[in-house]
Amino acid sequence: MKKLAQVFHFDLYGKREDKYDFLNENSLATIAFTELNPQEPELFFVPKDFEEQKVYDEGFSVNELFYTNSVGIVTARDEFTIHNSKIKVKETIEKFLSLDDETARTKFNLGKDVRDWQVNFARKDLLNNYPNESKFVKISYRPFDEKYTFYTGKAKGFHCYPRNEVMQHFINGENIGLITARSNKSETCDHFYISKNIMETKCGERTTQSAIFPLYLYPETNAQQTLHGNIERTPNFNLEIVKQLAEGLGLNFTNEPFDCAQGATPATFAPIDVLDYIYAVLHSPTYREKYAAFLKIDFPRVPYPKNKEIFWQLVKLGGEIRQIHLLESALVEKYITQYPIDGDNIVVKPRFENGKVYLNENQYFANVPEVAWNFYIGGYQPAQKWLKDRKGKELNTEDIFHYQKIIVALSETDSIMKKIDKIDF
Repeated sequence: MKKLAQVFHFDLYGKREDKYDFLNENSLATIAFTELNPQEPELFFVPKDFEEQKVYDEGFSVNELFYTNSVGIVTARDEFTIHNSKIKVKETIEKFLSLDDETARTKFNLGKDVRDWQVNFARKDLLNNYPNESKFVKISYRPFDEKYTFYTGKAKGFHCYPRNEVMQHFINGENIGLITARSNKSETCDHFYISKNIMETKCGERTTQSAIFPLYLYPETNAQQTLHGNIERTPNFNLEIVKQLAEGLGLNFTNEPFDCAQGATPATFAPIDVLDYIYAVLHSPTYREKYAAFLKIDFPRVPYPKNKEIFWQLVKLGGEIRQIHLLESALVEKYITQYPIDGDNIVVKPRFENGKVYLNENQYFANVPEVAWNFYIGGYQPAQKWLKDRKGKELNTEDIFHYQKIIVALSETDSIMKKIDKIDF
């Protein structure tokens, strides 16, 4: 076997002129290079701390647990296909279909045709499906930013890559999906989110594509129904990993969560419990920092629970964050901010100043915690991005309430993350 070459590394930060000066004043012999020891399989040419790798690798990867997953939808024309309301989607489609291809291209700023998205492809797809009401669906676009689109599931149609092999499981029945990414180029590891909708590919990670892992799988056709009239679904799990979880916890796995009023017992755990456990672990600041080198290069690995007591503690806290992020928790209705000044509600240039988030020169949200304003999810700062994405637009009453819910959600997430970090898992 041939010996690997020696690899040396040196980082130099600063302005271009300073770098030129440094190079002029030094040579290969005088630069303080660090010799690297690249490890397979990645063989990185930059310094990495892999001391914790053995412990980290003992956990299970979310990519191994959830058999079915994919990156999110790529529309190729977000401004054309995704809108803040169902009505706006309808208006856009109807106007588009009333125009010829070239007029529509100019009207909607669609640009040149490319291999997998063309104006005539979109037209054919819409003519085959519009106005089917069932195809108007919510789409998770960015953290806390649900929008609407017309989803046909056809590749190279209205959407470029609809990822129907996975997204159908959110269309065919109620579901929930873990959102994360295979890689992360941000400074911090915060690329973890949740959704009940189909998902646009940048929803959960700004610097790369994010993927969604549905909790349940639904049959495509001839769906069998349960005794309660629901469509039968199966957990999207690797049963070998589930078996190891069950044996380690001393619990029995059930495909569906039991209603406590119908006799659920602590002797069972369900798919939602596994998801909540994972979600709690992913929101541990210590976990994120300790395993940052690995979280940036592949899907996260999660440690097997030490025991059922710790498992249930984390399930509880993970479930709280899940409900908060879905804005389903009663907590998000308990606003901690105020919106005291009347005006036109136009977002001009959002800014944070002394606990106030200004929309324009006169109107603001009061008592906004700085931690909420600066909080990151998927490389985004939702309290800032949600407003910036509405620059020049008027916020209606529902928008104002929604933003106040976001502030509560971010503040509570920060609080629960601190609780998670107190658990030795």
